[in-house]
Amino acid sequence: MLRSQFDYIIGQIMDQAPETSDIILTVGKPVQAEVHGELQDILIDPPLGNLVPFQVEAMAMAMMGRNLRLYRDQLQTGSCDFSYELPGRARFRVNVFGQKGSLAIVMRKLAMKVPTMEQLKLPEIFKEMAREKYGLILVTGGTGTGKSTSLAALIDAINSQFAKHIVTLEDPVEYVHVHKKGVVNQRELGIDFDTFASGLRAALRQAPKVILVGELRDRETMTIALEAAETGHLVLGTLHTSDAGQTINRIIGMFELSEERLIRARLAESLKYVVSQRLMPKIGGGRVAAFEILRNNLRVRELILKGESGDRTFYNIIFDGAAYGMITFDQYLCNLFEREIITEEIAMLNASDRSRLKQMIDKIKARRGEKITDIEGLELDKDYGRDV
Repeated sequence: MLRSQFDYIIGQIMDQAPETSDIILTVGKPVQAEVHGELQDILIDPPLGNLVPFQVEAMAMAMMGRNLRLYRDQLQTGSCDFSYELPGRARFRVNVFGQKGSLAIVMRKLAMKVPTMEQLKLPEIFKEMAREKYGLILVTGGTGTGKSTSLAALIDAINSQFAKHIVTLEDPVEYVHVHKKGVVNQRELGIDFDTFASGLRAALRQAPKVILVGELRDRETMTIALEAAETGHLVLGTLHTSDAGQTINRIIGMFELSEERLIRARLAESLKYVVSQRLMPKIGGGRVAAFEILRNNLRVRELILKGESGDRTFYNIIFDGAAYGMITFDQYLCNLFEREIITEEIAMLNASDRSRLKQMIDKIKARRGEKITDIEGLELDKDYGRDV
């Protein structure tokens, strides 16, 4: 398949479903697009029907072109990542992977322009993050929860406000930043550097003030990131963890037991913020992000050093930390429910502590005069305990 033929297919998908977030091409199913979290079949002209292995392989090769590194990665590891652009219309982050003896393709649509904090409606505390001079800021969440988008907006804010050198290490480059008040150099895994650890080590010799690491996926990368944060750099990174407490425990778990005390001390000093994200459908269509925000203070530092026990948990500290700009997922979900952006069902499905969120939602429903229970027909048994 020629690149121009594949561009024509993707163009048809964008015409039929302009709000597509992901395109999925897999054997045995028609071309599919995910719109607001729901998959739908796309009718291509001429019809392709249910895709066969040859078609998917031809589409993959049309995008991969003559880049031998991508073919090598796919053969050696079972998958490869790269970016693809439909000229003038859309950019995608692409993952080609093997499944059941054939290939499959997932294409994540990226914005053509870097979104701003205001456009994304990020919490106000992100503006304070942009003013940080050094330390470690982590944005966490599952795949497709908007981590890269939030970090792109944060980088753009720093780039717009401060004359700083910013180096990004990405896999692949998703949002293309233009030089504003600052200078942004973007490096792509496999093209500009071979591993995140080596790229991060090299970045320390490139005179950056801000370093973005696409993923802190192993002990070596985390060690260098901590060193960079300790030596006056602002390090931004992502982890695939569900909340702030799990993030800190995951980092500590990367190291040997004999190193735990030292790592806890280094993390307690270097960590500035942990922001966790979850995406969910909102009332009326579309999706909205919920955030959990942990900000380092004396109580957080003590908990990192000594570990969680009993009621001394990261969740409880965040729950009581509104004065520091902290908020739990449950508090954020409750706020979205109160503003009628999401339903009670969606809020409960995404809760961290369902019983606590249920109590908060019941208080809101009680203030509105709504029912807080489905149990009906209860009466007092006046004869209970009497002899008949």
